[in-house]
Amino acid sequence: MPQKKNKKILIYFFLFLIIGTINNKDLNKIDFVKVNKIIVTGLEDKDNLELTNNLNFLKFSNLLFLKESKIDKIINSNTLVEKYSIFKRYPSTLNIKIDKTKFLAQIKKNGNIFFLGSNGKLIKTSELKSNMPFIFGNFKNESFFELKKAIDQTNFNYDQIKNIFFFKSGRWDIETKNGLLIKLPAKEIKKSLELSINILNNDKKKIKEIDLRQSNQVIING
Repeated sequence: MPQKKNKKILIYFFLFLIIGTINNKDLNKIDFVKVNKIIVTGLEDKDNLELTNNLNFLKFSNLLFLKESKIDKIINSNTLVEKYSIFKRYPSTLNIKIDKTKFLAQIKKNGNIFFLGSNGKLIKTSELKSNMPFIFGNFKNESFFELKKAIDQTNFNYDQIKNIFFFKSGRWDIETKNGLLIKLPAKEIKKSLELSINILNNDKKKIKEIDLRQSNQVIING
């Protein structure tokens, strides 16, 4: 923050020197603090170009006093954006670096296929990815991210999940790529996943299903 303030002070001092050495007629011709170039990076070329075009209204705005709130709404309306950074490169360039959201799962909604991003947004797509879990059921994003957080806090391999099923009772089932079905309770998901891992590590038999829905009860089907 102090560096940012110092930078602004230097710019203002620079402007003061210029204003003090030229007349008003010449000053009107100076546009060295006007935005005349916008560069967006971080997404695919076509998506970068689309965002750039949507931000063209900023051209010829004063780079010194440009409010980022004007940019925020447009950038965040793009479902591919996880977060972004704005860099004002003087005298006249605005650099915007995008961090693309990570695709976590795929769902079908109203006849369309969507990717669910780590930003919590749905990204419409025309393709299915075999290496990404498919979610079934009418779930809220918050519920899914609670499940994902619990998985990430254990040694359970998210990349090995084939399908995830959500039920109206508020609980989840997980089906792995090797055919294992884990029926989770509505609460204590992390604890249940850790128990599943211990069972799989200690039982040498082929297990097809682990039912953890009932408290203090585990049903294993081979």
